[in-house]
Amino acid sequence: MLRYDMGEAELRNWVIGEDSFNVRDLGKYETIMSLGNGYMGVRSCTEESYPKETRDCFVAGTFNTSGASEVTELPNIADVTELGIWLDGEGFHLEKGKIEEYSRTLNLQTAELNRRVIWRNDRGNSFEMVFRRFVSLHKKHLLGMRVELTPCTAAAEISIRSGINGQVTNSGAQHFTEGDKRIHDKKIIQYAATTTESNILVVTHCHHRFLVEDSEVAAEPRLSIERRKVSTEYTFRVEAGQTLVFEKIANIHSSLDLEHGQQEAAKLCEVSLDELRLVAMKGYGKLLQDSTQAWREKWAAMDIKITSLQEFDQLAIRFAQYHLVIMAPAHDNRFGIAAKGLTGEGYKGHSFWDTEIFIQPYFLFTDPGMARNLVEYRYHTLDGARRKAKENGYRGAMYPWESALTGDEVTPEWGPVDVVTGTPTRIWTGLIEQHITSDVAYGVWQYYLATGDQLFMDTKGYEIIMETATFWASRLTWNDTRKCCEIKDVIGPDEYKEHVDNNAFTNYMARWNLQTAIACYEKLQHAPSGRWIQLRDRLQLDKAYEEWKQKAENIYLPRPRETDLVIPQDDTYLGKKLIDLTKYRNQQEVALILEDYNMDQVNQIQVSKQADVMVLFYLLEHCFSYEVKQANWKYYEPKTLHDSSLSMATHSILASDLGESELAYRLFGLAAGIDLGQNMKSSDQGIHTASIGGIWKCVVFGFGGVRAPGGQLRIQPRLPEAWDSLSYPLYWQGDLLKIHITHEAVKVTKLTGLNASLDLSIEGQNYSLDATESITIPLAGRGGFR
Repeated sequence: MLRYDMGEAELRNWVIGEDSFNVRDLGKYETIMSLGNGYMGVRSCTEESYPKETRDCFVAGTFNTSGASEVTELPNIADVTELGIWLDGEGFHLEKGKIEEYSRTLNLQTAELNRRVIWRNDRGNSFEMVFRRFVSLHKKHLLGMRVELTPCTAAAEISIRSGINGQVTNSGAQHFTEGDKRIHDKKIIQYAATTTESNILVVTHCHHRFLVEDSEVAAEPRLSIERRKVSTEYTFRVEAGQTLVFEKIANIHSSLDLEHGQQEAAKLCEVSLDELRLVAMKGYGKLLQDSTQAWREKWAAMDIKITSLQEFDQLAIRFAQYHLVIMAPAHDNRFGIAAKGLTGEGYKGHSFWDTEIFIQPYFLFTDPGMARNLVEYRYHTLDGARRKAKENGYRGAMYPWESALTGDEVTPEWGPVDVVTGTPTRIWTGLIEQHITSDVAYGVWQYYLATGDQLFMDTKGYEIIMETATFWASRLTWNDTRKCCEIKDVIGPDEYKEHVDNNAFTNYMARWNLQTAIACYEKLQHAPSGRWIQLRDRLQLDKAYEEWKQKAENIYLPRPRETDLVIPQDDTYLGKKLIDLTKYRNQQEVALILEDYNMDQVNQIQVSKQADVMVLFYLLEHCFSYEVKQANWKYYEPKTLHDSSLSMATHSILASDLGESELAYRLFGLAAGIDLGQNMKSSDQGIHTASIGGIWKCVVFGFGGVRAPGGQLRIQPRLPEAWDSLSYPLYWQGDLLKIHITHEAVKVTKLTGLNASLDLSIEGQNYSLDATESITIPLAGRGGFR
């Protein structure tokens, strides 16, 4: 069972853990206890191996295609975490012998994984074993392991086999050609391999050290080099009560690393080896201390504090922030954030609209430097978006639904079984889920509003917004009957509706994209910047501007119906049949409806996979009245199955907006429970990164009431009844703020900043905050935004 109460004293609400072992739950704990630092991610498999494990290690950006019929994916790097342990000749395995005590914990504060086992073998001898592991936040290439083995009842012969295993695959797909294998000085193992198609070299080294009674002991290992595998095996005689300590320090480098440039394989191996020899001398304890200090500084800058009897909520927001840190490639702006981060093979390491709409907001308000990396990633992939537009007969930039390293479309064509035909289901999202293009532009614009980073806009941001607008101008088609421009044959955010015309979310966001490009052009057309003149000429912006205006004025926007204020999700949704959805609104299992209906049949039912029209009320809140939002909530929410992990958080934020505080809090709990809850099969394929970002949004945007319409910071809190107070840090346009909210008042303190004063809105009133000044405003207690 997943435990939330295993942290004591100062670690209260900092620890997740399990207190019993169940082999059926391996995938859950491998994912939620994953370690990483944005450069690499390592699933938290046990050291001993089990048939149902998924032993993954990923390095950001190292995409490869394993065959002509496959799309590119993030490949599984050679494993260093598996150990073979023999106690008196008997292999250690928790499905044999007897487990007398067991616990495994992830300390979110220090990012150390810790497992303790007292195990009795079939001969009746017991052993205490402690396993510790971390991925360094201080040195991005580094991973450390420590094992403490103590015979409890009698002296024992203990053997440990450790090495680097390149036999790993991505669900059977092998991505590497084997390179140099070597054992240096009987202590350091080297393994190099190159991706089969993208030609990326990955070099792994590991160092072994043994101690008894705090003194290092020498051992003569058995050396082994096999196909795609290198290892050493050590054997010791250990007295009862003595502890044998094994430390393994490993590092991973790739030819993508910016600090290495385009080095030859031999040189990269040499650099990696020299680094490991240097750091391994420090030992596990000192290296962990360095990483812990980096985490301490990180938490000092980002920790959110919730005062409540519901302690799970405090743990949940810290769990979310921990995973947001380890999924983010802060070291390199060429890489995006995958839908499963670096914690699993789900979605093949690809980036979606999750980044801009669900993940980027966290970094905008807590780590603007990382937020810049994310928008620069979209600039690095702009040429791929241009290629996709051209291949599909359009102009400008058409961003891929699934993106990897280049910005070309990498969505698979075929998916799970069709329950009616028995054949694979056709995946249409890569072709017709096109709102991603305006989502990317929206992310760029939100970055600009939050940071005021004019240099980025001048060199990269304006180009993205204008090229995406040009795509929409070429995508729109004229309907002579309606006398307007339409967007036909798309998928909106609700992926249970395919091949629809005039999806409301897509059309409104396309118009927003066009209007924003128009505003940018009008702002810059007289700017003296040579960059602007070059951009105007290269993209033919004078001509494009006229087309943007014409299309923006004539785009069809589904309007609220006069009878009930409901906005049609698309041209046909409101005319589809109604069925009883009770069976399928099951929060413990998703996609139950696809066990009874195939996608063609679901397409004919008034049912939504996730928020669609409702997302508009969050992104473009100024376009809709409170009454329209409320009417559409009442219509669409009962028809939404929340079969996407993106859905709960959006609905929680909107419930806060609508004054439905109890419902908002319940939905927050459901969002937090997607990965951190007791459903032991929810996370096997990796963490739900959009949901993780959504948890933070529920707290800060929903309950904390933060928004920035038109570029002015607004704070209008809606604290849950279950909470006494909420405190969170916030960056806004170069200023660092601390917000403290109770049911009676909101206090805003300007800690540091670039600006002499900060203008903001609190509870509907405008205020100006000078440097290092605090302001406390009583709360009126009104429900919802109006």
